Amino acid sequence: MELVLEVADEDALVEVARRRIAEDEELDPVERRQAEGAVTEDTAEALAYLVDPFVLTQGMPGVELQQASWSSERIEYDPGAPGWELDEDDEERDGDDEDDGGEADRREHPGFPG
Repeated sequence: MELVLEVADEDALVEVARRRIAEDEELDPVERRQAEGAVTEDTAEALAYLVDPFVLTQGMPGVELQQASWSSERIEYDPGAPGWELDEDDEERDGDDEDDGGEADRREHPGFPG
């Protein structure tokens, strides 16, 4: 799974993350300072603090998230550009008539347990 987001207002995103940190009663003062520093310095960290893959998948029939990883990069997104087409691996998986229950996809992506 891939998710592409456009952050239209970085300051607002950082502010929401800082508010969430301030309200988190489980954080000790040292962790709170570290989290505040991270989300203030890096918008991707602010987004990561707000987006919880376990919460996003909670209640989905047939889905039990075992592990998730996070990475981000700044890009110019243009869905009509040739670089945004499916790559070879995606086309092979999409055209695969054999139902392996998605096992091949999970083995190829480090965020999914084998």
